[in-house]
Amino acid sequence: MENTPNSQAFYEFVTTIATLRSPDGCPWDREQTHSSIAKNMIEEAFEAVEAIEDGDVDHMREELGDVLLQVVLQAQIASDAGEFSIDDVVADVNAKMVRRHPHVFGTQMAFEAAGLDPESIDSAEDVVVLWDRIKLHERKLKEDALRARRLTSGLSVDMPQGLLDGIPRQQPALMQAQEISKKAVRAGFEWDTEADVWSQVFEEIEEFRECEPGSAEATLEFGDVLFTLVNVARKQGIDAETALRLTCEKFRTRWGMMEGSAYETGREISALSLEEQECLWQQAKEKEKDR
Repeated sequence: MENTPNSQAFYEFVTTIATLRSPDGCPWDREQTHSSIAKNMIEEAFEAVEAIEDGDVDHMREELGDVLLQVVLQAQIASDAGEFSIDDVVADVNAKMVRRHPHVFGTQMAFEAAGLDPESIDSAEDVVVLWDRIKLHERKLKEDALRARRLTSGLSVDMPQGLLDGIPRQQPALMQAQEISKKAVRAGFEWDTEADVWSQVFEEIEEFRECEPGSAEATLEFGDVLFTLVNVARKQGIDAETALRLTCEKFRTRWGMMEGSAYETGREISALSLEEQECLWQQAKEKEKDR
């Protein structure tokens, strides 16, 4: 297996997608727009994450290819519309990675913009601080340029982009909660201790319990409980999205065992009483311990 990228293989893939979008290509591919296949990007990314978590290298290779397909197809749609090309996408992200890693590529200007000393970058945590400082500087430059264009055009200057505006609202809510919390913390909005966060959790639970069950207010308060629990996970260095995915997988496994046990007795699990189902659940837990 070669360690260097095969640019020819990538070029051939891009050409394949361009052919599919051509007048003599595939009718389905020709009809697609940015929005019509947007959800595919999310679906393929989740499938790639599943393969990564399973440690299935062959499946991972396939799913990463599917993610790349979405990127190249979206870029081809943009190219057909005269918006940008896949070369622009690659060039932009490459420039960004160089710009945001001055400790590797020796770009002193980026350190100066971030207000940091090159000698201060010793750990992964230091890199995160550097990354955020550079992003803030880049955002300020974009905002300054936007203000200048608006002033030149005689337009009003609106409030600049907020700290949380860059977090996609299309992300799963749990992932959004993690990103929102991390950004707020880096701006200094943080509980002093984990005990303080737990105190907030109990307060949010009590407020939820006081709501009318199933009401709009209860929905919002339940969201507050979940959001605060995400911060408990963050305090402990736990990725909440991964934790919940692991729990879902654990439940799937146990439920599958329960269905198998019920099938062996010639019954469907839905026909069992709650007590019988609980018995099968406990058996499934014991089986897990023996694995």
